[in-house]
Amino acid sequence: MTDQTKEILQHAESPDKLRRSLHNRHIQLIAIGGAIGTGLFMGSGKTISLAGPSIIFVYMIIGFMLFFVMRAMGELLLSNLEYKSFSDFAADLLGPWAGYFTGWTYWFCWVVTGIADVVAISSYFQLWFPDFSIWMSALLCIVAFLTLNIVTVKLFGELEFWFAIIKIVAIVALIVTGIVLVAMHYPSPGGGTASLSNIWNEGGMFPKGLSGFFAGFQIAVFAFVGIELVGTAAAETHDPHKVLPRAINAIPLRVIMFYVLALMVIMAVTPWSHVVADRSPFVEMFVLIGLPAAASIVNFVVLTSAASSANSGIFSTSRMLYGLAEQGVAHRAFGRLSARAVPTAGLLFSCLCLLVGVALIYLIPNVMTVFTMVTTVSAILFMFVWTIILCSYLAYRKKYPQRHQQSHFKMPLGKLMCWVCMAFFVFVIVLLTLQEDTRQALMVTPLWFVLLGIGWWLRSRKTA
Repeated sequence: MTDQTKEILQHAESPDKLRRSLHNRHIQLIAIGGAIGTGLFMGSGKTISLAGPSIIFVYMIIGFMLFFVMRAMGELLLSNLEYKSFSDFAADLLGPWAGYFTGWTYWFCWVVTGIADVVAISSYFQLWFPDFSIWMSALLCIVAFLTLNIVTVKLFGELEFWFAIIKIVAIVALIVTGIVLVAMHYPSPGGGTASLSNIWNEGGMFPKGLSGFFAGFQIAVFAFVGIELVGTAAAETHDPHKVLPRAINAIPLRVIMFYVLALMVIMAVTPWSHVVADRSPFVEMFVLIGLPAAASIVNFVVLTSAASSANSGIFSTSRMLYGLAEQGVAHRAFGRLSARAVPTAGLLFSCLCLLVGVALIYLIPNVMTVFTMVTTVSAILFMFVWTIILCSYLAYRKKYPQRHQQSHFKMPLGKLMCWVCMAFFVFVIVLLTLQEDTRQALMVTPLWFVLLGIGWWLRSRKTA
């Protein structure tokens, strides 16, 4: 019996379930796409100017911690294939309240991130079509993502596959270009020549001291948002026992390749003190070698990176609403699937929320202030979701020791690393109090949990 025949039979047997239409190459590239956020392309200039060369260690530390979060999530998802996402195992292991808080918070995370991405796409679009209405480009962008997601799950996988390919090609091109410039001792903007010694020559690895090093964490955390997407796609993976471990285990290699190497190359060619905070170092690198179409090429890459993030967000929010409806903590309409096994109601609702968010951002005069607050709120809420994954893992070890013993994908140093990672997230939240704009976002975030708490209380009264 062929794979296609098996799939047709599976669909006939369970038309009301999500289909396992995503294959190894889709999941690998979704995982890579999730690990390379828009923050790397646009935010790396700001992080380098804040922390200097020590930003390399910042990305390595965050990547190291999140690898263990992903290992915990991987073991949990494979311990019971009925789990569609981390909202499901949180509800099972910590209680229905955890599934409710995690699911709705993750949905809100991606709506917030999606708003930021759609605004970014609209502004990138202006480079090629300056007279085109920014409102129309935002609207067309949301309609395009809705159409592409509503067709089939496999089309989403294909789209993410090619979006991720574009990102990878851009980063590899940057790294290769940088290595060639260093080998040629090409003149650098700092007055000297491109050399590896540029990384540590201007004040060592910690030129701005510990305060600069700590400041880098605030923006760098947002660059990793979406790394857990591989878990959201797990319910629609063709062979989860084979595909999921491979995608998660490759995370450390990806962090070294796409973050550490790219940042080292940028600082070897342009000394960190000459990196402009509000410009993309990727554009600056290609402009330096006199590539005439540099601005348009990098604009296309950054646009597809933001499009990839927004597309992933729309996919994951609709799946999260589907899971919440199955748990009985969201309207049952979100639990209905189309003939193509797509949760259409969830997709439409998420896209409607994106439109409201875009309208709000344009109504508030200072877009950049709102953008910083939006991305900080998103990073805080993602850390909450990552913490729930770790708490669920600790509960799983206590509740199902037999499952843990039988697992072929055990989390290394399980219990110890759960506590280490949670302590790290507390440390990052403390760092967010140091800057004025991130402190405001930190003060606003509890309002979301108050609203969720009211929703849970009203639901509990209704059930009682």
